[in-house]
Amino acid sequence: MEWSGKVAVITGAGGVLCGEIAKEYAAMGAKVALLDINLPAAQKVESEIKSAGGTAVAYKADCLDKASLQAAHEQVLKDLGKCDLLINGAGGNSPKGTASKDTHCEMKEGDISFFDLEAAGVDFVFRLNFLSAFLTTQVFAGDMIGRQGNIVNISSMNAYRPLTRIPAYSGAKASISNFTQWLAVYFAKSGIRVNAIAPGFFVTNQNRGLLFDKEGNPTARTKKILAGTPMGRFGEASEIMGALKWLTDNNQASFVTGIVIPIDGGFSAYSGV
Repeated sequence: MEWSGKVAVITGAGGVLCGEIAKEYAAMGAKVALLDINLPAAQKVESEIKSAGGTAVAYKADCLDKASLQAAHEQVLKDLGKCDLLINGAGGNSPKGTASKDTHCEMKEGDISFFDLEAAGVDFVFRLNFLSAFLTTQVFAGDMIGRQGNIVNISSMNAYRPLTRIPAYSGAKASISNFTQWLAVYFAKSGIRVNAIAPGFFVTNQNRGLLFDKEGNPTARTKKILAGTPMGRFGEASEIMGALKWLTDNNQASFVTGIVIPIDGGFSAYSGV
């Protein structure tokens, strides 16, 4: 139980990927704080962890509201103790920051073009991804000063090469990779290592409707994704944990900070030819 007695704080913990991450750290002995604006989703993960013999508590927290995060932090301190690991998993995209077609010349009447995207939608996507990680780190990182703490941000393949249709999300995830490096330098002599993972394509609750039609058949976008992924399949949530276990191991990765690890089935290595 390598994480026995340590506290892992995970935002977006009610989602598919972060929920799986939470279960894995709980299985390794960590006391897991499950933060999510969707409390029932976090409570479901809490119940599953407890049923497996682990320790977890779900908290309703809005990662775009510092006061909400501070209230959650105070409760985590009372219930579980100081944070040893922070995983900034809250994020996502919005239709308000998404164009209808890959290129402008494909646009037809009624489609949403780049020129139709509104500032409020783009701003929301940046806040949801970048500002949420910024504020959550402000609130929880102080617990880790001088204590060999770890922060892991969730970047994306979009940070390396922007995907079509989603300029706001691509830009926001690029900012997460940059922020990871900035934090790594800032905390380098304070006992906190900061790294990120960049998942490729995984099926989640947010993107399921884009990847499969109502009958469960792959969409045209799915076919493009899999054609560009050398392994020819989507990733499984459990396949993220190998990299996370290593990154957050203060013995094996003690000199590693400021990196972003792709977990993508070869997507970032493939030129398409």
